[in-house]
Amino acid sequence: MSIVSPPPALRHLGVAAAGFSAVFMPAQARAHEAPALECLCETLPFLDTATTWRAAAMAPAGAAAGDPAASPESEIDAQRRIIAEQRALLDRQSAMIAEQGEQIAKLQQQIVTQQAQVDRLSSFALAEAPLDIFRGTGMGGVGGQGVGAGPALPGPGSDAVALPDAPVGEAPPPSEPPEQRVAAVPEGQGVLTRAGELFFEPSFEYTRSSTNRLVFRGIELIPGIQIGLIEATDADRDTLVGTASLRYGITDRLEAEVRLPYLYRNDRIEVVQQRDEGIVRQIALREHGIGDAEFSLRYQFNRPVGQKPIFVGTLRVKSDTGKGPFEVGYDEFGVATGLATGSGFWAVQPGLNFLMPSDPAVIYGGAAYLYHIPRDVNELVGDALIGRVDPGDAVSANIGFGFALNPRFSFSLGYRHNYIFPTKTEIGDTNQKSNYIHVGSLNFGMSYRLTQRDVLNLGFEIGVTEDAPDVSITLRMPFGGK
Repeated sequence: MSIVSPPPALRHLGVAAAGFSAVFMPAQARAHEAPALECLCETLPFLDTATTWRAAAMAPAGAAAGDPAASPESEIDAQRRIIAEQRALLDRQSAMIAEQGEQIAKLQQQIVTQQAQVDRLSSFALAEAPLDIFRGTGMGGVGGQGVGAGPALPGPGSDAVALPDAPVGEAPPPSEPPEQRVAAVPEGQGVLTRAGELFFEPSFEYTRSSTNRLVFRGIELIPGIQIGLIEATDADRDTLVGTASLRYGITDRLEAEVRLPYLYRNDRIEVVQQRDEGIVRQIALREHGIGDAEFSLRYQFNRPVGQKPIFVGTLRVKSDTGKGPFEVGYDEFGVATGLATGSGFWAVQPGLNFLMPSDPAVIYGGAAYLYHIPRDVNELVGDALIGRVDPGDAVSANIGFGFALNPRFSFSLGYRHNYIFPTKTEIGDTNQKSNYIHVGSLNFGMSYRLTQRDVLNLGFEIGVTEDAPDVSITLRMPFGGK
């Protein structure tokens, strides 16, 4: 039997086919078709491919290190696992978003509830009725005539709203009560004493005034040549006043006050007269004693409503307990040899003051009229008989503001002006009338709270007109209260 030897090209084609089948045929197909391959190898012995086909059919799955059928399988499993993890993460995030949406809805409902209560409280705060009558009534009204109970705020541990575990933001600075802003205002301009409270307020006041006057009594022939009397007066006056005051709150709107001053005066006067020859006289006078006692009432007409002004009416009565100007001695020339510690006349002073809160300050002001009651003096001053004397009345007005820098310190700035009418005096058979006087002064006050109850006040008054004292310094400190 002759053996047919295939050509080399055909032999190479069989080897390539066997290699292609081994590479691209799946492992399962190779397992099932192994007999077919063996038959194919035996049938085509001339291709000399039996060994190659048999090795491909018998090779296990994944034996090769770079098996292309096994690598895609592992990558798909990894991608499926990642997709499953991402889907679980999305589910959890969706649940969290739903929970946060429920919390936002609860917070919005709580904001609506709180806004309703704020509007309700604002309506009560702006009402004319005092807040004291609503305390303990739950905003339900007075005398059973309710205005409707508002929704209650949730207490600690309530499920009405999810509260944060830690403080959020910064707390607003505490607002100063009006008592702190008006503590430094001038005396008599502050708030009233509460009902049933008694205050003792000592004060010390120092006043310095000086005058320089040149008086010519005669005629002037030509400029520089004068015939008559030339008199120059230089006077320096120092006054120290210690006052004891008692204030008592009769009601929340009515206050009574009693003041008793004690004065110490020291005057130095130098008089230069030029007639035929120059005459220089120096006078030093000192005096101390009780001054004019005062009694006053203050009534608050309206209650504070928002930033509207509060009006307070005053009525002050001044006695003549001090030594009057006609009770001191005089020499033959009519020059006083002593000093007065009082005016010598009774006086009544009605007035109206106001306080207007204007955060962060308080504006104050007022006006008053001082009426002096005239009387018959019937005293000799030198060689002249003084009959009926009608002291000049006075109109005064002031305005300013108080400002609290912190809960302990406050200050005030203001201006006060007094217009004093002429004084009418009956001297012998003639009636004399003095000139009117303008007294204007700038006021500056400071207040420092030592404790919750004790406040130290220091005030300065600086004269800005010719007839006003140069400077006045007042120190006062109230004691008492609850």
